[in-house]
Amino acid sequence: MTEAVNKTSSGYAKAILKEAFSQISARIGLIWIGVIAFFAVFAPFLANSHPYLLSTEAGISSPLLQHLSPADVIILVLCITVLILIYLKKHIGFNVLALFSVLIISSVLSYVFIEPPRLVVYEQYREMEQNGKVNWVINAPIPYSAKDYLRDYGETGMENPLGQKERTHWFGTEQSGADVLSRMIHACRIALGIGFVATGIAMLIGVILGGLMGYFSGVVDMLGMRLVEIFEAIPTLFLLLTFVAFFGSSLYLMMVIIGITTWPGYARYVRAEFLKLRKMDYVQSAISCGLPLRSILFRHMLPNGVAPVLVAASFGVASAILFEAILSFLGLGLVDNPSWGQMLNQAVQSASFYWWMAFFPGGAIFLTVFAYNLMGEALRDAIDPYLKKNN
Repeated sequence: MTEAVNKTSSGYAKAILKEAFSQISARIGLIWIGVIAFFAVFAPFLANSHPYLLSTEAGISSPLLQHLSPADVIILVLCITVLILIYLKKHIGFNVLALFSVLIISSVLSYVFIEPPRLVVYEQYREMEQNGKVNWVINAPIPYSAKDYLRDYGETGMENPLGQKERTHWFGTEQSGADVLSRMIHACRIALGIGFVATGIAMLIGVILGGLMGYFSGVVDMLGMRLVEIFEAIPTLFLLLTFVAFFGSSLYLMMVIIGITTWPGYARYVRAEFLKLRKMDYVQSAISCGLPLRSILFRHMLPNGVAPVLVAASFGVASAILFEAILSFLGLGLVDNPSWGQMLNQAVQSASFYWWMAFFPGGAIFLTVFAYNLMGEALRDAIDPYLKKNN
């Protein structure tokens, strides 16, 4: 019976995903998110002032690998692990436990054994080339790091795209002189990170509490709904502004605040689905067989009631990205790390309007949020029985 239920749940999920992503709009959104994810994972290899390979009189070295941070290595290892699990999915299934194990092990090993140089001098490579100390060099496609402010050139102000022949900046430079395209590529990590982590926290809380409310109902449901109403009354943006004003800007703080204030929506969806599913025959059979509560809730009921949560999650990721962009645009976001909202803020900081600082970051924010909305609407249409009936 358990195998039959799992196959039914898996088949239902596959049917929903197949129907949703058969739409052209959903595919376009997925392609854009895939491009952003590619930039986020391989940002150090796409935009970096440290060369891939550098040949001098002392020998051949790889400054880029020497300056990789533990976070860079962890992201690469996770990406490779996900690709391997997807490839082996037909044989062993997608093992979430294996993914978390790799995450923990790679995090510990990376922070223990990987220690990049603390003092980073980006100008040294350009000075070595100018002085003829370099035999040959292989640079990244965009030979500028996100925090390379090009001080060795003397001018560190705004520069139009392709404004100078000596320095070809496809998207121009920002106020401090850093390359805009490089900062936009590295900012993909902030956008996807805050979106997925904040939404993951909200989903975890919402699914657990919503499942308990829908399964037990009665007093548990009543107390849970009062808690949902309390958290729904908390304005997320104003709470973010308050915490940032008192404790300073922190990406992890933003993730936690967005996560613990946006879970009520997921709890409502799961509660509604569980209230319907708890009277189904297969759930009653699982209860009669004496299966533990954890197995009944999350192995048998959740796979059949998770579809509305996935729809809400796609919109939730887009909302989290917008929250971070708003804070950065107001000057309350991250200071050291590049952010699309932070760059958008520089377009209107002075009397002049720098169009490239508004067009490129603003376009990235719009396209990313729009892509998530396209996928969310496709998933909503796929699970809407009334829409199917009308069609």
